[in-house]
Amino acid sequence: MIKPVHAAFFVLFMVVAAGCCSDSCKSESKSESTAFNEKRAKEYGADKYGMKRYVMAFLKRGPNREQDSVKAAALQKAHLENIGRLAEEGKLVLAGPFFGNDDLRGIYIFNVETVAEAEALTNTDPAIQSGSLVMELKEWYGSAALMGVNDVHKTISSADVSQ
Repeated sequence: MIKPVHAAFFVLFMVVAAGCCSDSCKSESKSESTAFNEKRAKEYGADKYGMKRYVMAFLKRGPNREQDSVKAAALQKAHLENIGRLAEEGKLVLAGPFFGNDDLRGIYIFNVETVAEAEALTNTDPAIQSGSLVMELKEWYGSAALMGVNDVHKTISSADVSQ
């Protein structure tokens, strides 16, 4: 006869075992869908670790922030258009603002090899040209998969940022 305590342990064992089996089954199907894709690795410029060199830009509050609301809105629109252009050219992989009103305003991740290339692209931004923003540039080593972010983003955004 099985004692109630042993039965409880048996049931617990079966639940844990079923969960482990379920997790291993998930990881097997996951590993099949995440097999190495040589074509994509080459397309994204990945090294053998799936990584690549980028330049990250930290956008900071610049010395020239005093603008009326009309000028500020026009500058923001031009800034966003420049971001869109750089993304379309494949030079800007990722961009976005930080929450809050600190001096650190946002980031860019450039798909370039050198800080000098990123600086040249940075200087095309109307917010940089006006002195509303300044950028600190830093070389960065990250996942080459970031190269696919802009294409995926287009499929999940319904907003028209040009307006």
